[in-house]
Amino acid sequence: MRRGPCVTAEAIEAGPHPSSSGRPGGSDSRASSTPSASRGDRDGSGDRPLRIALLSYKGNPFCGGQGVYVRHLSRELARLGHRVEVIGAQPYPVLDEGVPLTELPSLDLYRSPDPFRTPKRGEYRDWIDALEVATMWTGGFPEPLTFSLRARRHLRARRGDFDVIHDNQTLGYGLLGDLGAPLVTTVHHPITVDRRLELDAAGSRGKRFSVRRWYGFTRMQRRVARRLPSVLTVSGTSRREIADQLGVRGERIRVVHIGADTDLFSPDPAVPEIPGRIVTTSSADVPLKGLVHLVEALAELRAEHPGAHLVVVGKRAEDGPVGRMIARHGLQDAVRFVKGISDTELVDLVRGAQIACVPSLYEGFSLPAAEAMATGTPLVATTGGAIPEVAGPDGESCLAVPPGDPGALAAALGRLLSDAGLRARLGTAGRERVLERFTWARAAQGTVELYRAALDRAAR
Repeated sequence: MRRGPCVTAEAIEAGPHPSSSGRPGGSDSRASSTPSASRGDRDGSGDRPLRIALLSYKGNPFCGGQGVYVRHLSRELARLGHRVEVIGAQPYPVLDEGVPLTELPSLDLYRSPDPFRTPKRGEYRDWIDALEVATMWTGGFPEPLTFSLRARRHLRARRGDFDVIHDNQTLGYGLLGDLGAPLVTTVHHPITVDRRLELDAAGSRGKRFSVRRWYGFTRMQRRVARRLPSVLTVSGTSRREIADQLGVRGERIRVVHIGADTDLFSPDPAVPEIPGRIVTTSSADVPLKGLVHLVEALAELRAEHPGAHLVVVGKRAEDGPVGRMIARHGLQDAVRFVKGISDTELVDLVRGAQIACVPSLYEGFSLPAAEAMATGTPLVATTGGAIPEVAGPDGESCLAVPPGDPGALAAALGRLLSDAGLRARLGTAGRERVLERFTWARAAQGTVELYRAALDRAAR
């Protein structure tokens, strides 16, 4: 795995696009590679390769569904013969060989180890930078809006370079209007769901005000979503939520399931199973992820299984609800957080666990569930959101429990730890389910169908 060749947006906007850039869209490469303008080329009904701009306002390479989505979808689109260029901001996505990255940098105001920083005077480039800082200073989250404005400027300067533009849940005002090519937008799930769950978890009036201000961008996303002609989402549950909460008409929404990299996430009997190990992927204090309930379940579980322990792939809990729950039950030695690990380390971590767990209150799809199942690791998962669409029926390909119920989680985990035969059966069934339904190759094929429909609609 590596990041593709990088080209800064400033260099592109400064002048002509030299063919030596190694990036699709240079003036020389357009002249030599643009197909003839037959009707089949214009409306997308032919089988010709497409030139795709894939927008990623945030692409964390180590965790987070958006970064995973951009990386794997872009790779599979390229394998189908299409020319994909990812245009992204910090944290930049990690891409596979053959997929170029054009950097469209923000001020990176939330970077570690200096989040919510104030930029130096020399860092400001234009009014969009000033808007980004002002929104951050007043407690809002500016990146969806400011990335969309930079993307519009960038795409208009490169009119003719792309057949289709694919936005990955930016949903900013800048993406409305003529961008030079038809727009398709992926909405994994409405962020209004995250907002509601964080408001429910807020313990004071001040905290609730802060949550409302931070999620102020969701008003923009509602307005933009209603005006989009083509929305792609990853599950039937998300489709219903997008229609209900964002007001998008149902006929504009298409479901294309995503999935696991089943070559990477695969069983390996050579990896030793660690007794009592439970693995989960979660940001520590994001209420939607339900980690606090899993920690409480672990405390109950250890009464009968004292060797049970939890490895969390994600940000370490500090003094928030998860950290306090760990301290309350004295689980400091039974809960370990890992972050920034390689793909190989992640896969072996999941392979070596006796159980993978998804304790989320809600998921629009749940990549961690699909990836764990692909390794043959038995899964305990809640029924929050779209998780049952991925994990399957209780007792067949997973053990399913209600969201937010630590007692049910503890019981399911204890049942699996006590029954090696059940673990083996669920692990085998889980991998078979993923191979049949949830692969990136199938996701890319379904996405291309949507691109061609958008091109056909634009031509008409």
